[in-house]
Amino acid sequence: MKEKVVLAYSGGLDTTAIIPWLKEHFDYDVICCCINCGQGEELDGLEERALLSGASKLYIEDVVDEFCDDFIMPCVQAGSVYENKYLLGTSMARPVIAKKLVEVARKENAVAICHGATGKGNDQIRFELGIKALAPDIKIIAPWRMTDIWTMQSREDEIEYCQKHGINLPFSADSSYSRDRNLWHISHEGLELEDPANEPNYDHLLVLGVSPEKAPDEGEYVTMTFEKGIPTSVNGKKMKVSEIITELNELGGKHGIGIVDIVENRVVGMKSRGVYETPGGTILMEAHNQLEELVLDRATMETKKDMANKFAQIVYEGKWFTPLREAVQAFVESTQAYVTGEVKFKLYKGNIIKAGTTSPYSLYSESLASFTTGELYDHHDADGFITLFGLPLKVRAMKLAELEQNK
Repeated sequence: MKEKVVLAYSGGLDTTAIIPWLKEHFDYDVICCCINCGQGEELDGLEERALLSGASKLYIEDVVDEFCDDFIMPCVQAGSVYENKYLLGTSMARPVIAKKLVEVARKENAVAICHGATGKGNDQIRFELGIKALAPDIKIIAPWRMTDIWTMQSREDEIEYCQKHGINLPFSADSSYSRDRNLWHISHEGLELEDPANEPNYDHLLVLGVSPEKAPDEGEYVTMTFEKGIPTSVNGKKMKVSEIITELNELGGKHGIGIVDIVENRVVGMKSRGVYETPGGTILMEAHNQLEELVLDRATMETKKDMANKFAQIVYEGKWFTPLREAVQAFVESTQAYVTGEVKFKLYKGNIIKAGTTSPYSLYSESLASFTTGELYDHHDADGFITLFGLPLKVRAMKLAELEQNK
């Protein structure tokens, strides 16, 4: 009986070519596993394609709700954004994919897991750190790094290889954007984006929405509610998190929200340029931030910003299954106890404009914040506060003046 390998399968040309390659070079029984994180129509016809390509079986694992509840929401609650722009769409999906690959490998008694990530990207790190953390005994095969036996260097090479092995599927050799899609976002790399000097061809590129210029000329109001940092409704309609993200994607896409053009620093040391569409995610993150402004105290907010950056780095670098991620997430979750309330905003040509925030746990006091004198605040108290708060500055200035006089 042949040993089994589980292949992370998307149905694209790369992973299709890997099926006969694994059989030819390792004599494995290939079990394909596609993880549904909300990539939509990309899943159509996958089983037939996998079997025609030589796989003995295909698993399609639906993890949309798990992805949203257990991987997206911790990042939203943390407020994690990588390098001030990237909302971690691909990064968040990789650990749940690795987890499911390991589960299928255990079920099938497979000896290896194979992925089609290149040797230049971040995904090889994310997949492999996840697999190592969850199944250190399982072998990992990364064809693109095995240049002695993986000799294909182009789409044309892969199509020719497939045809030689009796796989005649309707793949095209035409160049196109390299994309990764899930419920949270879609990323675009390649073509004119290879040169940061080029403006993106948004008419050709965008999938989830329109550019702000082509958005409606009239804004649209949206109301959201949260309970303990988790979104619970949109415009009065109660929904689970995956349904809320789907709804916000439609609203955000319509109004040109969440289009980001970034040159980011990859884990492997190089810079890469890409365009991300995250319409619903951008709205959700902003709404959550608006509510936190109202209910979190200053010291917690300051520390949480540091933790947000740390959490973003952890997720981006593929270190989800680590004690550090668990510890930072525990801190974040402790800050969410009172992040409950309602947020209203207007979507207009790429902008999310505040229109009112309320919470039963609001720390905002109108009597304190207004210019009228209330019972809790005596203006004279500021005298002593400023004297003590500014004492180090005053002492330093006096010492410098004394030194200057003694010269």
